[in-house]
Amino acid sequence: MSIHEVFMPALSSTMTEGKIVSWVKSPGDKVEKGETVVVVESDKADMDVETFYEGFLAHIIVEAGETAPVGSAIAFIAETEAEIEQAKSLANSSGAAATTTSSPEPIAATASAATPALASQNGSNHKEGRLVASPRARKLAKELKVDLTTLQGSGPHGRIVAEDVEALSNKGKQPAPAPVAPAAPVATSAPVAPPAPRTPAPTPVVTAVPGQIVPLTTFQNAVVRNMVATISVPVFRVGYTITTDGLDKLYKQIKSKGVTMTALLAKAVAVTLQKHPLLNASYSDQGIVYHSDINISVAVAMDDGGLITPVLQNADAVDIYSLSRTWKSLVERARAKQLQPQEYNSGTFTLSNLGMFGVDKFDAILPPGQGSILAIGASRPQVVATPDGLFAVRQQMQVNITSDHRIIYGAHAAAFLQDLAKMIETNPQSLTM
Repeated sequence: MSIHEVFMPALSSTMTEGKIVSWVKSPGDKVEKGETVVVVESDKADMDVETFYEGFLAHIIVEAGETAPVGSAIAFIAETEAEIEQAKSLANSSGAAATTTSSPEPIAATASAATPALASQNGSNHKEGRLVASPRARKLAKELKVDLTTLQGSGPHGRIVAEDVEALSNKGKQPAPAPVAPAAPVATSAPVAPPAPRTPAPTPVVTAVPGQIVPLTTFQNAVVRNMVATISVPVFRVGYTITTDGLDKLYKQIKSKGVTMTALLAKAVAVTLQKHPLLNASYSDQGIVYHSDINISVAVAMDDGGLITPVLQNADAVDIYSLSRTWKSLVERARAKQLQPQEYNSGTFTLSNLGMFGVDKFDAILPPGQGSILAIGASRPQVVATPDGLFAVRQQMQVNITSDHRIIYGAHAAAFLQDLAKMIETNPQSLTM
């Protein structure tokens, strides 16, 4: 008998369980080796998961909207149509854990996939020679009977997104939407429908009923684990006031070219970190880890709950215009939960900016695996005394840095903030060079 289990993969180093967003294939569908069969929500993003086998999707164990631990079976694949019924009987009689296959080796290889290598092997959307489309686009294409191979993707790296499918359908080149979707969610206790995390509109979880207990989302649970992990780290905080008149003036000059304030602040921090490598370092049991790259993580709140930190890699070396374009792409894909692991787990220093909400100052919690995080408040007009003894109105913002006191001391953080303020106040134009 050639019946194989499909296991819940580990799509990130911190993932312990995954939620099925949607099944791209339905029971009885033919599947090819390396083809996407299911979309899984990890603690960071939604990822396409491919099969290692060729055959037919015989039986789905974990339906859309349900959760399963990493390494547990979520479906059966039969090598022949004749074995589909056998797979169903096997599932009903002995369950996923007792399943045997024609060869134990493929199971071991799949079950041991709770490693970083599997995340790139199963989750990558940028392999040469295969169709690259977002899970939502694939689902919509099935509903609208759109052939994805006829589309030219408008997303990052030529990725086909839902808008591409809708555009083709609206032109009348395809039939009306089919009434039956291939992977309709079954009735479960989960309050969030699978497509909800992909839209910016609030999900049903957001509307709380008095007395109701709303389960945490996968993202929110990941935040809980990370925040609890920081309790054991001794930290200290240092605040500083920075005058932003020059930076504000520069931003107004280049905003029309697509530059964002987030990119400007990230660039300023990254360039300053060149002089302060200890602030870009992190603690390990073996000693201080000095990172070769300066990768700035920026905290972004998700619309349906949770928090993610897209990373501007090598922010000190990338020009401000490219950095701004990269940031816009990262935010867009973060909201759609389509970031690749290296785009959210490679940060070496974090920014948390609540200034756009009018917050004057706040303290940020240090992320696990990093040495510092900078909290940025709103820039406001303040009356200040000038060196010539007069009074003037200046735009000023409060920043507070939280650092790991095991490797970074107060003088180190203060010197970093001093140099950061000097750059922003006296030479902001250098950020465009």
